[in-house]
Amino acid sequence: MTHAELKLRALQNEKVRQDYENLKPEYGLLREMLKARKEAGLSQAEVAERMGTKAPAITRLESSLTSGKHSPSVETLRKYAEAVGCKLEIHLVPD
Repeated sequence: MTHAELKLRALQNEKVRQDYENLKPEYGLLREMLKARKEAGLSQAEVAERMGTKAPAITRLESSLTSGKHSPSVETLRKYAEAVGCKLEIHLVPD
C-alpha cells in the first residue's frame, strides 16, 4: 500500500479526518518555516545563532509544530522569521 492509499483510507474515518483538519495550521506553518530557512540557505545551528539560542532549541521549535507538545510564542516565531530574513504576519481568515 502506498502512502497516498493509506492516507485516503485513514481519512475515511471521521475522527481521523477531523484530527487531520485540525493540524493543518501547524503543518502549514512548519512548511513555511522550513521553506524560508532553506531559501535563506541556513542550517538550524545558523538560525539558532541569529536568534541567540542553541541548535537543539530550533530542532524543538520546528518539531513542536507537529508534536502538539508545545506552542511557540509569537515572539519566538518573530525571532525565527527575522533570523531567516522574513517578517512574521498573522492573519485571521473567515471560516
